Amino acid sequence: MDELLQQSLFFGAILSIATYGLGMLLKKRFQLAIFNPLLISIALTILVLALTGIDYDTYNASAKYLSYFLTPATVCLAVPLYQQLEQLKSNWKAILGGILSGVLASLGAVFVMALLFGLSHEEYVTLLPKSITTAIGMGVSEELGGYMTITVAVIVTTGVLGNMIAEAVCRLFRIQEPIARGIAIGSASHAIGTARAMEMGEIEGAMSSLSIAVAGLLTVVGASFFAPLI
Repeated sequence: MDELLQQSLFFGAILSIATYGLGMLLKKRFQLAIFNPLLISIALTILVLALTGIDYDTYNASAKYLSYFLTPATVCLAVPLYQQLEQLKSNWKAILGGILSGVLASLGAVFVMALLFGLSHEEYVTLLPKSITTAIGMGVSEELGGYMTITVAVIVTTGVLGNMIAEAVCRLFRIQEPIARGIAIGSASHAIGTARAMEMGEIEGAMSSLSIAVAGLLTVVGASFFAPLI
């Protein structure tokens, strides 16, 4: 059976879709943040691979086809932004200021944490791109000399946590303005957080989508200044 699964051309893709679908059902049934579909999918996929003895490379070879949908899915984020174009035009200064503040807060938090925990330069730069999309973050980590695989894990973890606690944090700090909520989520937890922002409202989703691109570009520039500090 294990040999059959390893030789299957679409085993990885089917497993990923099935576990994510189960996560969606659990989230819909219980309405709890802990039942995040992506988190459930990751946990179940790891469990299946561990039980069957299938290594990651074998799984990834048959799951890579899902990556082909990443680009069109990312492009689709422009749709809600276009629908809220007037909001962007009338509040562009505040929006850009908010995204810049989010980027500086992220980079600054990693810098302070690196000092507190005595992280090496490689470990420090590995964490710098934690709040931007994986495609950009991997390049930043590699360019600065970080551990790219750990960077990917940190980015995914950041996104999942943002997705889970975004609404609770907004309630805790009484952030009620939709534009502010969207910018905060997008600049802190990239595309995974944006999925939650879209559930919160159209404006939140649009502003969060914009934050992904702008925060990514600003982090590339900002990381080059923060990296030499440790």
